[in-house]
Amino acid sequence: MTTDVLLNLTPKDQLRAGRLSRRLTQLLLGLWLYGTSMAMMIRSGLGLDPWDVFHSGLAARLPLSFGVIVTIIGALVLLLWIPLRQMPGLGTVANVVVIGAATDLALWLLPAPDSWAIRVPLLLGGVVLNGLAGALYIGAQLGPGPRDGLMTGLARRSRFSLRAVRTGIEVAVLAVGFALGGVVGVGTVLYALAIGPLVQTMLPWVAVRLAPASTTSAPPVVSHRPAAETPGGVA
Repeated sequence: MTTDVLLNLTPKDQLRAGRLSRRLTQLLLGLWLYGTSMAMMIRSGLGLDPWDVFHSGLAARLPLSFGVIVTIIGALVLLLWIPLRQMPGLGTVANVVVIGAATDLALWLLPAPDSWAIRVPLLLGGVVLNGLAGALYIGAQLGPGPRDGLMTGLARRSRFSLRAVRTGIEVAVLAVGFALGGVVGVGTVLYALAIGPLVQTMLPWVAVRLAPASTTSAPPVVSHRPAAETPGGVA
């Protein structure tokens, strides 16, 4: 299934494109659910996506909460947009702030289970919820997450495909995270295989339809790779 509901909007156009109240609500809901899904995967203890392997490795070595580390890394990645001449949208900034806070709150509320009967559903539910959350915040059309923009910016500035850039970044953060003691497991593989199809399936259900005529941007972008809009882990 392809998705033709996403427009190629500048940051200014994102705010002018209409239905802003609905889109802001959907953005914040998506980001909050994204952080909650990350906490569910963490509590399952069965493996994390590549970026969260990196975050968990840092959390094991620094006196900071997982959510605070997510926020700090998001802000540092956002700084890398400057030489790439990427322009963040409102959703980009919200991504840095909201997901980390949501993750820490969910980790505080969710106990760490011992039973496989709880851990497996937590993992599966976390992956599915992550796909829905990613579709929600992407579908709000208010700007990509910091890690998304890093991938697309590097791909645009280099001669490499988006797939190659994404793979390179995620392999790198996974390797560093594993070396730091991050949690790798079956959930890591499951996430890698499932997140693309999940987002691609759910995005048309929740994307806010915007009329191209109401913006000054290019016509709608046909996206064959919605998974590239979502980081392995955090957007």
